[in-house]
Amino acid sequence: MSFTLAIVGRPNVGKSTLFNRLVGKKLALVDDQPGVTRDLREGEAKLGDLRFTVIDTAGLEDATDNSLEGRMRRLTERAVDMADICLFMVDARAGITPVDEVFAEILRRKSAHVILAANKAEGNAAEAGVLEAYGLGLGEPIPLSGEHGEGMPDLYSVLMPLAEKFEAEAVDHSPVVDLELEEDDYWDEDDIPAAPVPTREKPLQVAVVGRPNAGKSTLINKILGEDRLLTGPEAGITRDAISLQVDWSGTPMRIFDTAGMRKKAKVQEKLEKLSVSDGLRAVKFAEVVVVLLDADIPFEQQDLRIADLAEREGRAVVVAVNKWDIEDNKQEKLRDLKEAFGRLLPQLRGAPLITVSAKTGKGLERLHDAIMRAYDVWNRRIPTAALNRWLTGMLEQHPPPAPQGKRIKLRYMTQAKTRPPGFVVMCSHPEKIPASYTRYLVNGLRQDFDMPGSPIRLTMRGQGDKNPYKGKKKAAPSKLRKHLEGRRD
Repeated sequence: MSFTLAIVGRPNVGKSTLFNRLVGKKLALVDDQPGVTRDLREGEAKLGDLRFTVIDTAGLEDATDNSLEGRMRRLTERAVDMADICLFMVDARAGITPVDEVFAEILRRKSAHVILAANKAEGNAAEAGVLEAYGLGLGEPIPLSGEHGEGMPDLYSVLMPLAEKFEAEAVDHSPVVDLELEEDDYWDEDDIPAAPVPTREKPLQVAVVGRPNAGKSTLINKILGEDRLLTGPEAGITRDAISLQVDWSGTPMRIFDTAGMRKKAKVQEKLEKLSVSDGLRAVKFAEVVVVLLDADIPFEQQDLRIADLAEREGRAVVVAVNKWDIEDNKQEKLRDLKEAFGRLLPQLRGAPLITVSAKTGKGLERLHDAIMRAYDVWNRRIPTAALNRWLTGMLEQHPPPAPQGKRIKLRYMTQAKTRPPGFVVMCSHPEKIPASYTRYLVNGLRQDFDMPGSPIRLTMRGQGDKNPYKGKKKAAPSKLRKHLEGRRD
């Protein structure tokens, strides 16, 4: 999906009707009475060759108290905050109301991209309402009919350039991963290529992820040196992945603040589902992922899932334990944390575990150094000659098993990729090599080549004892051979 479009407006202007048309299904309940939609509803929209996420919202009401209408309004305003584009819908037949004018002012402040649509515009009776919509100051209104499908080409022509813009931003923000290396890429062991240096044009991409109320936004505010992100004691304040550019201790970075990720069974609210998926996208856009834990309740099941997700996506991982300033038994707690980390996340063995206080700023320099170290390991390249010397030693120390009496030969090893480091071992019977032996080699690579914590991809590839001449065309017999064969006859 290239972008997210939220359809907003007063009750009964036809938001759900347009939503159903864009998704091609009757997902949203539609009725003549106002206020049918209360929750946010998400769908995969299709308009021409555009594919995007569309959100149907509750009707905007002029209520700010804790009533049902007030809560529905707050939910819709959050959808406006998280959407890339807002489609503000008015009723062309009813004309512009004072409530429309109030919400037009809100949208001007909250959303960077607002499209004004005058719905129910079929027939002459709606012309006056379309003209009146110009007075909202949101640009030229698009006359639409969600029920009859009129005006869809005009909506497409407005969305298309915005879609291209968001797609270009996604490409710019996405890191280069699984970088291929040439098979004959030999280099001097004393001159191993270093990790690329982050620049303002290509900053280091860092995502801060964790459960709600772990202190992610507070930590980023402290790094920035200003209160740019909304914080507070309530869990779940951040709703979407916000990207911020910063020069942290001389390193240009783009830091993604993400919504807190709760257990799947607890994610009931549709908006929170969207927020969590936005956080997952931030992990994919990152090069280094900082998993932020709460010192009071570290390594809950969801923390482990988040760290495992980052490892499966092949990102460098740093674990940071927040709220360390209020911890009493620091040495004992740190020892317990390291023991639990090694036991619960063996796939990230050796990843840096840093204690910080987002409130006081203590430990931030150590966190910066750990991020840079993880980034360097993520880009690590090892010469082929060194790898094969190492492989010989590993085989002598612990040879592979011989299942059903068949001896497995590991012949050759090379590094095929970086970001994260990926290795290929040429061997016989790769399908018979147990996972435990692959783990033995991966753990050896981590320890012997100083690659703690980084995801490592190790592939066993078959290279059987095949006849090199099999399948080749027979060469024509030589004159001497013909002569000798003739003498025998």
